[in-house]
This record gives sequence, C-alpha cells and structure tokens, in this order.
Amino acid sequence: MIRPLVTTFILFFFGITVVTAQYTETINNNRPGGSQGAFSVGTQVLQFEGGFGLGQEEHRLLQNETSAFAIDYAIRYGFLWEELEVSLMGEFQRNLITDNRGANATEDVFSNFRSNTLGVKYLVYDPYRKRDLEGPNLYSWKANNRFQWRDLIPAVSLYAGANLDFIDIPEGKFENNTLTTVEGLQLSPKFVLATQNNFLGGFVFVSNIIVDRIGAPNPRYGYILTLTHTITRWFSVFVENQGFKSDLYSDQLFRGGIAALLTKDWQVDASVLLNFKDTPSRLWGRVGVSYRFDMHDKDEFIEDKGRSKRERKKDKKQKREDGIEDDGGKQLKF
Repeated sequence: MIRPLVTTFILFFFGITVVTAQYTETINNNRPGGSQGAFSVGTQVLQFEGGFGLGQEEHRLLQNETSAFAIDYAIRYGFLWEELEVSLMGEFQRNLITDNRGANATEDVFSNFRSNTLGVKYLVYDPYRKRDLEGPNLYSWKANNRFQWRDLIPAVSLYAGANLDFIDIPEGKFENNTLTTVEGLQLSPKFVLATQNNFLGGFVFVSNIIVDRIGAPNPRYGYILTLTHTITRWFSVFVENQGFKSDLYSDQLFRGGIAALLTKDWQVDASVLLNFKDTPSRLWGRVGVSYRFDMHDKDEFIEDKGRSKRERKKDKKQKREDGIEDDGGKQLKF
C-alpha cells in the first residue's frame, strides 16, 4: 500500500512545470521553528542545522514527570536545479521518567530517535523571481512600498520523504511511556505542502500542511504556521503555532524565539516551546546553530535563457537586413 502512494506522489512531484527558484545571499534556514520554508538552499550549497533542547513534561493521568534532553539535526543540499533540495532531518531524545503512581516513586530511562526522515523538496511556483527581474518602479516610491494584492500569492513547494523509525510508534512512546512498542526498522512516507509569503517590512509567513507516517500504526496529520520578522539585517524573531492529530497523541504547540546572523553563512538561535494541556504539559528551551558551505556559482534564470535565444535571432535578422549573401554563402555589405 505504501509503495504505490510514494510512486504516485513522486511522479506528480517531478511532473509539475515550474517557473523559477531562489538562491539567497545569506543562509536560508528553517531554524529555529519547526516548519519548512518553500525555498531550497540553492544549487551546490551544503547546509548543516543542529541544536539541543532541555524539556520538562508532566502527564496528569499517568502521574509521571519527564526530564528530557534532545538533539535535533538537519543536513540539506541543493543539486541539479535551483528548485531541488535533498535533506536528512531528525531528532534523538532521551527521557528520564519519574513514575509517581506507587507509594515510592520509580525512575526509568528511555531513549531513541523521535524522528529520522530522508526526503526531497521541490519548488513548484515562485512569484518573486519574475518581480526581481522586472525591477522596482522607478517613477513611484509609493508603488514599491505599499501592500499589493499579488503579495498574497505565495511561493509553493512540495516535500516527500521516508521516515526511518527504529520503533513502530516513536511519537506515542515519547508521550506515553507505558505504551508497548515493537523494535526494528520501520519505513513510512511523509508529505508536506509548504507555502511562503515574503511581505514588506521584513515579515515572512510560512505554512506547512503535513501528512505523516501513512500506512504506519499511528499516522499523523497536522499543520504549522510560522511568522518571522527581521528586526535588523542581523536579528530576527518568530512566533509559531503547530497543531497535529493522531490516534495516540494530539496537541497544540506554541514556539517563539530569536535568531542572529554571525556572518552570511553562520546563524545561532534560541527558542522556547510550550502547550496548554496536561496530558502531558510541555515546556522546552532550545539553542542551535546553522552553517552552510556556499559553493553556489550562478543563478539559472529561465527568462535569461529565453532572452538569449531572442537576442541571437535578432542578431541574425539584423545581419540579413544589412547585407545579402553571394552564391558562396559570403555576406555582401552595401
């Protein structure tokens, strides 16, 4: 059942006609939020993103408390086309669980990969590249700095990945330590529809619609909404809401944090996560760092290719108008 779904999605994934892509002069990062932006890192850009977090969780019904430590990581690489990116993203977590149900509290330790996903992302529509090529309105400052309805049209990308789980229901196990799991490599697909709006004033809005672990014992459906604001060239802040639902665990998570550029290729960040339920309650703090090896050469514009072809035809036409050819094919000038 899983294989036909994956095959169908991949055929659809690469069969869509695209317009353009976008390489950025500074690091294009998904951190510190949980969403994926629509744009790739750019061809020949190898990017590493990682961090660690400390969390406290308390489950009222199970009467336990959890002290958690997690390491998250992402390796992203752009190749072949500006629109295409391959990535490995995951998180390893260690829980120290205190069970308060008995007369004497007991402790247990559980650690495993919470997620580990290998996937590809493809930008299928970019409304900004054409605007960049057109350039600003040289006659009106107001026209360049006011809201326009076309700003509501987002860039759109599709992501398809394979989850590499080492227990059958990792998300459920981390939130319910009494759950019985089966060890061994488990494969399942993950699909994400990502959109991104770059608004005036340094605001960026990203949305993700996620279908995860289809065909696995505990499929999950969710969304992420992220709003980022660039305060200065070097600092930005973000707020984020993530919601998801599965048979074993559903929640609404809220994140907020700050990111700082050290150089155009280095970024550091810090964030907090919390929710408003008690099965379990969650409070996390995270810090992270990102770095890219920028081997990007030159942006490839579809419009540039068309313009070059038109210019070659124009040159040939001009030559024909300027002279005629003799029988030997040599052009005669007048």
